[in-house]
Amino acid sequence: MRSKKINRTRPKDEGRYYTTIKEWPEGERPREKMIARGAVSLTEAELLAILIRTGTKGSTALDIAKKLLSDQRTLRDIAAMGIADLRELGIGQARAAAIVAAFELSRRLPMGDGNARPIFRSPEEVAQRYTARFRDLKHEEFWALLLTTSNQLMKEVRITSGTLNSSLVHPRECFHDAIKEKAASVIFLHNHPSGNPEPSQEDLAVTRQLVEAGKILGIPVHDHLIIAAQGMTSFVQRGLL
Repeated sequence: MRSKKINRTRPKDEGRYYTTIKEWPEGERPREKMIARGAVSLTEAELLAILIRTGTKGSTALDIAKKLLSDQRTLRDIAAMGIADLRELGIGQARAAAIVAAFELSRRLPMGDGNARPIFRSPEEVAQRYTARFRDLKHEEFWALLLTTSNQLMKEVRITSGTLNSSLVHPRECFHDAIKEKAASVIFLHNHPSGNPEPSQEDLAVTRQLVEAGKILGIPVHDHLIIAAQGMTSFVQRGLL
C-alpha cells in the first residue's frame, strides 16, 4: 500500500522543506495542544501562533510568531507595539489587529472587575490596579480617579492623551467630572513612556496647580502617581504634595 504523499513546498530562501501546521502530528499543533493540555503548556511562540492563526507562503503561524520573538524581543516589547509597528515586521493587518487586541484585553483585566469598586488604602494598591494598563503605552495619558469619602473608586476619567503639560492638563478639565459626580477627593495618575518614573519639572508644576485648585473647590488631591516600566512614583510618598 502506497503511503499518502505529504504536500511540501521548498522556500527559495531556505534549504529545508516546509509543511503547514495542519500536516503536523495533532499533538504538536498549538491549538490542539492547548485544548488537550491547557494554555499553560504552550510556549510564548505557540500562544502567539494561535493569535496569528494562519501562516504565509513558506512560513507557518509558528514561524511568524518565532520571528516576532527574535532579535531579543520579549512579550513586553510586543505588547507595547501598535498595528503599524507589527506591520513593519511583516505581520499582516488582520494578524496585527488580533495581537494588539489580545494585549489590550490583558491590560484592561485588572481594571475590569465588573461592578467591584475598590477602596484605595495606599499608592501601591492604585499602582497594582493600573500598572499593567499604563506602563507600556508609547504616549502619555493623564487620568483622574474619583473617590468617595471612604476612598472607594467612583469613576475613572481620562483627561488627556499626549504630552503632559500645563496647557493640556488644566484644572477645569481635571475637576470637571469630579464636580459633576460630587466626588469627595481625587487621585491623579499618568504614565511615562520613557520608562523612568521620576517626576519632571512640568509634572511638579502641574501637580501644584491641581492641588491648589482642589483646595479651592473642596475636592482634595490625595495623590498623583507616575507609572512607568521601571516602577512608580507617588507624590505623597515623596512628600511632593
